[in-house]
Amino acid sequence: MNATTYAVDIAKNVFQVHWVSPDCGEIGRKKLARSKFLDFFAQLQPARVVMEACGGSQHWARSLMALGHQVELLPAHQVRAFVSGNKDDAADARGIWLAAQHADIRRVAIKTEQQQAVLSVHRMRSHWVSVRTATINALRSLLYEFGVALPRGKQAGLQHLAAHRAEIDARLPAMMVRLLNDQLLGLQDIQRHVQALEHELQAFQRADPNAQRLRRAPGIGLLGATALAATLGADASGWRNAREFAACTGLAPAHSGSGGKVRVGGISKRGDTYLRTLLIHGARALLSRPHPEPWMAQLLQRRPFNVAAVAVANKLARTAWALVAHQQDYDAQWRSRPPRAAAAAAA
Repeated sequence: MNATTYAVDIAKNVFQVHWVSPDCGEIGRKKLARSKFLDFFAQLQPARVVMEACGGSQHWARSLMALGHQVELLPAHQVRAFVSGNKDDAADARGIWLAAQHADIRRVAIKTEQQQAVLSVHRMRSHWVSVRTATINALRSLLYEFGVALPRGKQAGLQHLAAHRAEIDARLPAMMVRLLNDQLLGLQDIQRHVQALEHELQAFQRADPNAQRLRRAPGIGLLGATALAATLGADASGWRNAREFAACTGLAPAHSGSGGKVRVGGISKRGDTYLRTLLIHGARALLSRPHPEPWMAQLLQRRPFNVAAVAVANKLARTAWALVAHQQDYDAQWRSRPPRAAAAAAA
């Protein structure tokens, strides 16, 4: 395999490549058009190619891997520290090459097309839900200007509007009635979009073994199971252990220190905000049960509800990694043991 490391700064139309020859130390730079990018690497021996994890990087990573190259994706915020001088494509590519020399920077897992497709369905569903919420809030504020106060909550507001429609129409001008009709039809169309996307996720869950495995775990519903399965991949090999995966979702405490004194604060909130939200909502559902598990009840006695929810979400993230990495079904009676104790039991 070619020992040269090629750093690529990708863009929409122009790509910048930076490399250093391992034999003589000569620095190479090349600007490529989008149409010539794969042709350049197709003529090279299999080498190490490094890029930032940004828009389009997953596609190009899969394309370069198909040519036999070893591809690594680096977090963009960690590459930024290696860019010096005036910012341009050549400086960015050089910064990526410098960052690639540091093994302590965790690489971003490369996703398959199926994984990205499932996550795209999640993003579109989240988009339509936000549009639905914004539309209902806009209607609520406009009707309030005419003396119509809807109760709190999406379902309660729409039910009140349907039950008192004749009375409300009598208090509104004709133009406002037409506007209300158009927005209610739009809400029905948005609901159809959301239901169609949820049917896509249900079909993926039925076909994917990891999604089925995750769905059986308490606190992980349809959205959580499909999003976690698409993020973790076939074997969760993008993360070394469950602790690292929980930290990458932003559910681990952040810390700062100087002079030997380290202060631990709140959670870091790094990583995928959407995935962290699903995990915390699942944890809230577990804690809100009439009779939660004993360890959860003890946790609620010691900590506030929100703190306990984040702690349970951290445990859910670790459980999800373990189920996918070890290809095991959820067992409520299973208890982890330290490596030494497990080795002694096996002996």
